[in-house]
Amino acid sequence: MCCDCCLLGRAAQEKGLPCDHSLSLGYQCGLVSRACCDDGAPDVKTITLGKRGGTRISYFLDSPSILSSPLPLPLSLSLSDINECLLGASNCRGGERCINTLGSFRCQREVSCGTGYELTDSNNCKDIDECESGTHNCAPDFMCQNTQGSFRCRPKNQCGDGYIQDALGSCIDINECLAQTGPCHPGQSCMNTVGSFTCQRNSVNCGRGYHLNDNGNRCVDIDECKGPDGECAGHGCINLVGSFRCECKIGFIFNSISRVCEDINECRHYPGRLCAHKCENAVGSYKCSCTQGFKLASDGRNCDDLNECESSPCSQECANVYGSYQCYCRRGYQLSDRDGINCEDIDECALPTGGHICSYRCHNTPGSFHCNCPATGYTLAPNGRSCQDVDECVTGTHTCSETESCFNVQGGFRCLSFECPPNYRRAGEKARVERSDTVRCVKSCQPNDISCVLDPVHSVSHTVISMPTFREFTRPEGREIVFLRTMSMAHSSPHISSDIVFDILEGNVQNSFDIVKREEHGIIVGVVRQVKPLIGPLNMVLKLAMNYVTSGVVSHRNIVSVHIFVSEFWF
Repeated sequence: MCCDCCLLGRAAQEKGLPCDHSLSLGYQCGLVSRACCDDGAPDVKTITLGKRGGTRISYFLDSPSILSSPLPLPLSLSLSDINECLLGASNCRGGERCINTLGSFRCQREVSCGTGYELTDSNNCKDIDECESGTHNCAPDFMCQNTQGSFRCRPKNQCGDGYIQDALGSCIDINECLAQTGPCHPGQSCMNTVGSFTCQRNSVNCGRGYHLNDNGNRCVDIDECKGPDGECAGHGCINLVGSFRCECKIGFIFNSISRVCEDINECRHYPGRLCAHKCENAVGSYKCSCTQGFKLASDGRNCDDLNECESSPCSQECANVYGSYQCYCRRGYQLSDRDGINCEDIDECALPTGGHICSYRCHNTPGSFHCNCPATGYTLAPNGRSCQDVDECVTGTHTCSETESCFNVQGGFRCLSFECPPNYRRAGEKARVERSDTVRCVKSCQPNDISCVLDPVHSVSHTVISMPTFREFTRPEGREIVFLRTMSMAHSSPHISSDIVFDILEGNVQNSFDIVKREEHGIIVGVVRQVKPLIGPLNMVLKLAMNYVTSGVVSHRNIVSVHIFVSEFWF
């Protein structure tokens, strides 16, 4: 590096550049570069003078003569650290790791000292005295005793002989008879006492199935089968040396531990195999039973379906089903939600569709209903729901006079009498006015009656229609009620400029009607439409005109008066 810095200064000198250049160089490199630029720096020499603390010291000299001077003139000083850990020059012990430092090194333990120890400055593990440092957790009744890496809490109060102290410091009696081996002499029994024990001389103790003889020095067999019932409580008993065995009856089993006959729980030993439904244990036997809706069969094990309907549990109709029954009701009734047994009347008139059951009024009855019609003018139809009009003109129940004609309307009748105006005569004679009939009067002028001849009205007609109340229209274009038929062809000769104009002259209440021209089978027809609802009862006369126009002038006109009777009801 020093040579490169010097060559940089020499190059600056050869090119005539200033020695104090502005290049970013280190401090030492800058000194060498300026020195070589100012003096030419011939033959730079390097010498290692010595080693101090693991650091090599090198001086860079500008001439060989300087080597002989007592104090070297240094141009640059470079210190380079030695890594003793890599060279193996450290003196770290086993379990320690060498860490290099600038000019030296240090040793560090690879494994920590662990709980209860601390690391000293000399890299050794030292026990922590928790008792002295006060980091123990001994209770006030205990004193702290330091141990290597830990501590122990010892009770301050010591127990006497025959006792042992537990972890809480309480004194517990020692059972010397168990804690010691052979505390008493042979032939003696050990008896524990509080804080001590005593030894007692052994007495003869016979085992189960034996008892002492009368002399008290020998154990003899006990005959457990003696007595009215013996140990087997009514079962067969067989005495054995030191024991006995019971011959158990059916439904019992001998327990070798208690040595008695015990009842066998057949329901538990044979689950699902003895009874079809439920099994109940009994002493020495068992009993089968059935779930609700069934009865025990004749074999005492299976279950037959119980016909609950035989006991009439339902208020009306009953249907037996397997294991149960179902109640249902006759028409007009529904099963109660409360008990599912009783039947309640259905109020058909109150149902969401009740308004459509009857045309007029609905009356509920137990299990059914009946419909009513208005008091006059209607009668109940054969279906029992609809109301149909009574034709008083046919039945002869009208009150029209001889000079009047009876016309039937929805819910009643009208007595009508149509007279032709002056200069007009009736075309055709009819005894009565039917619903579809029209009374037509045609012009009949007197001789020399010029005003009559010039009058454009050629005919005057009367027609009668009856309509129910229509509150809503299903078609937006309205309801067609009257057809005015003409004798004019829809497509006339192109040489003749003629047309028919239909018009409503009078009686169009609230503009409830309009009239449109239509072609049917090549003939021009005027169609009167009801475009707004009419609420009855309502009577009106709609005066219509059929104007025959030729070359823009009305040549003649026909007048039609439509007598409209709107009933109160929609049927």
